[in-house]
Amino acid sequence: MDIKWLKTFIIASKYENFRQTSEELFLTQPAVTKHIKRLEETLNIQLFERLGKKVILTPAGHKYLSYAREILSKYEQGVEDFESWKQGYNRKLIIAAAPQIASSILPSILRGFMDENPYLEVLIKVLKSYEIGEEVSAGNADIGLTRILPMQTNIKSHIVHKESVLLVAPNECKETSTLDEQTILHKYRLITHNHPDYWDNLLDHIKRHYPTVKNMRVDQVEVTKRFIEEGLGVSYLPATVVKDEMDRNKLIEIKPCNIIPPTSFTYVLTKVETDEVVTFITFLKEALNKW
Repeated sequence: MDIKWLKTFIIASKYENFRQTSEELFLTQPAVTKHIKRLEETLNIQLFERLGKKVILTPAGHKYLSYAREILSKYEQGVEDFESWKQGYNRKLIIAAAPQIASSILPSILRGFMDENPYLEVLIKVLKSYEIGEEVSAGNADIGLTRILPMQTNIKSHIVHKESVLLVAPNECKETSTLDEQTILHKYRLITHNHPDYWDNLLDHIKRHYPTVKNMRVDQVEVTKRFIEEGLGVSYLPATVVKDEMDRNKLIEIKPCNIIPPTSFTYVLTKVETDEVVTFITFLKEALNKW
């Protein structure tokens, strides 16, 4: 039995259409038909009933589908584990991280951690904050690093880092005679919703003091920073997120006046605390204490 036949069968069962199957797998339709025919000949039973251009699973097809998925999953996992072994790894840690964290504090922390644990393979999944709880809950990630508390009740969460949120503006503001909060918020658009936790309350607070402020919603923090650098607006961002840009004088901090900036929290999410999970969390806490 060829593993390609199983993959074709699983995709074909999803669409019940060989044309769509061929498009997803980048195969010709005759090749899809051939894979299914070979699988049916091997199993000595019909898996699909042909109804013109459409195909539907037979009772045997429905029964075999779960077996096919299990076989393919074990095959792919085996290939992945063997590849890790060839590279010298004997353990694995999967981390799901929010974009803000993945692009700011995580790289330097990971470098130190991986230097200390050369036989531990680390895989990173960059997901939206609200997706991270789902990933950990489903067992698809060992650790979650997020800016919001998860909704899932079957996982543990705790705060590992608190940091100030800063009002940051483009470096061109240095040429402005007055660098106060009111002047900046009247001159520039306020770029909002680049953090998953604090923006709704913060924006209400800002508009009470500055009702005419213009805002622009941008939900990607890296895009927000580039927009600010180009003079398209200003925003409130966690200190670690803008540290590099401020060190390179691309962004500057505007001191608060009427607006009290919120605090940004980093949460660690876990479901099963394996030795690898405990080792990483211990290293993470020690590293964050130095920030």
